[in-house]
Amino acid sequence: MNKLINIDNGGTLTDVCVWDGSEFTFTKTLTTPHDLSQCLFDGIEKASTNLYGEAALTRVLHETRHIRYSTTQGTNALVMRRGPDLGLIVDDRGTIDDLRDTVEEVDLFDDIIGRRVGVVDTGLSDDELEKAAVKEVNALINAGAARIVIAVGQDRGITERRLRTILLRTFPRHLLGSVPLLYSWEFVDDSRRDRRVWSALLNSFLHPTMERFLYNTEDRLRDYKVQHPLLVYRNDGASSRVAKSVALKTYSSGPRGGLEGTRALADAYHLARVLMVDVGGTTTDVGIVDDATIATTRRGRIEGVPVSYPLSEVHSSGVGGSSIIRVVDGEITVGPESVGAAPGPASFGFGGTSATITDVNLLLGVLDPSTYLDGNFSLDASRAEAVIRSTIAEPLGISLEEALVQMEQAYFARMAAAFHAFVGDDPARTTLAAFGGAGPMSAAGSAHLAGIRRVIVPRMAAVFSAFGIGFSNLGRSYEATISDRSVEAVEEQKAALTARAERDIFQEGYPIEDCDLRWSVEIEDAAGEHVESVDYDPQALPEPAAGHGLLLRLDITAALPQASLPDDVAVPAAPAQRQGVRAVRSAADTVNDVPVFTLDDLSPGATASGPAIVEGPFFTARVLEGWDFRVSAAGDLLLEDTR
Repeated sequence: MNKLINIDNGGTLTDVCVWDGSEFTFTKTLTTPHDLSQCLFDGIEKASTNLYGEAALTRVLHETRHIRYSTTQGTNALVMRRGPDLGLIVDDRGTIDDLRDTVEEVDLFDDIIGRRVGVVDTGLSDDELEKAAVKEVNALINAGAARIVIAVGQDRGITERRLRTILLRTFPRHLLGSVPLLYSWEFVDDSRRDRRVWSALLNSFLHPTMERFLYNTEDRLRDYKVQHPLLVYRNDGASSRVAKSVALKTYSSGPRGGLEGTRALADAYHLARVLMVDVGGTTTDVGIVDDATIATTRRGRIEGVPVSYPLSEVHSSGVGGSSIIRVVDGEITVGPESVGAAPGPASFGFGGTSATITDVNLLLGVLDPSTYLDGNFSLDASRAEAVIRSTIAEPLGISLEEALVQMEQAYFARMAAAFHAFVGDDPARTTLAAFGGAGPMSAAGSAHLAGIRRVIVPRMAAVFSAFGIGFSNLGRSYEATISDRSVEAVEEQKAALTARAERDIFQEGYPIEDCDLRWSVEIEDAAGEHVESVDYDPQALPEPAAGHGLLLRLDITAALPQASLPDDVAVPAAPAQRQGVRAVRSAADTVNDVPVFTLDDLSPGATASGPAIVEGPFFTARVLEGWDFRVSAAGDLLLEDTR
């Protein structure tokens, strides 16, 4: 049982990466939105065929030690507002105003809560509070609330526990049926109300979406007598069992896997600053690794609202391989809407009626219709042409050929805009790591617009976020506000957190003695913003400034097996041997025979100049004129702008 399986479930494609202790096997499969467990098992079965020469799903599952799984479904559910109608009970109207004020761009409050808000006076007697609370709960349920979040009091949950006791007496769980009552202080210990309430609301919104298919997947794994549990990968870079996972922490977890893989690249190639550009079907996710460090915000923001948990600094833009390209007010625009896996780009032949960059690259000649997804999927050029003529060329009054060129340039510009803010004042210091199924096709064109002269396309570019998930350990974090700074009081809090951690990590399958425990004290300013962290010393607690607070924090880690990337070594340069030529359009009136290379057939050190096309496993990289490429010792593709 030495194999490790990493799965990154996207909106269009699901990526599977298997490590057998010495090398990687990977594949891709179409995401099945109707049943997300189906594409997971489809992908693993396809990988087993690559491993054994025949489909052997049961065998590969029984030989696997861990399955680590990341999904964009929570992210997509929030973006598309596909979740339960929430109700909210607070103890003053000011809380509602504060929550609305924290929203920056999109009115998230109205979208997921709207008018389903109740207010109770927690200063009432128990009998009066019971009547008031019952009235509000009934009103919210009648208004359609499927889950109700209760956020009252600033006394670290004392008032909420009082209200919970009253409501449990009045509303036994079986009477509420499928409408759970959720309490903000039980979810997270955060004295800043807006963060705590938003965290509880967002988690309540995402939880049902995640719960259904994750538990369904676990049930199917049990049918195969799989002993080790499915591990869910989180945005903080750690993993945990399904039952111990927090839905909110899965938000943007796939890009965090990409950042972990990017950090491994930076280390292997000794690069100081690497910009991650992960282009999937729906979004382009951008992040930075600077001096081997992944930028992380101690208290993150999701869709402009503050949350209590750390989040890696990833910016997602609505531009991907399946983003819709259309004409708006006489201009070609790209995204943010996506055709997704169903119906997909027009060239997929599933009835899509919108143009995408996949259709454009097919008609430009960049993509070979017979080798898409390593020949597992055939593209239909006639459908792509019909859609681009009707939605782009004819509305603009231009030829199909001119439309293709303009669409490609618009896509390059949209991609460059997605990561331009991360480049900084010295683009020459930055190397762009381009991956995702659609990233290598447009990396050189967008990098040039941003002033970046070096690009790395990993050999595993098509599944690179899935690869990066493999750098995770099993981990949990706990924190508690320090209100009494005496040694006895803080040690008592430490003992309570240790007891929780010991119970939770045992349920994850590890004794606490085998784990790494890191204790720290965090200082927060009067606004609840993180100031600094120091190692915990009960005899030397930091002296916070007036109005500042202290948090006791425990991070516990159980090491999981991981793969690694070898260090880059110099190899002699030699001319790359092309596999053929492809007619590629570079202008409305210009088509050139461009050499085509197969990455896996090239030896380390192989070099050539653009224009060229390099076919990698499940991806196509475009090397534009003015760029050179070289194959590294590890088999990655290194591009350099020589102009």
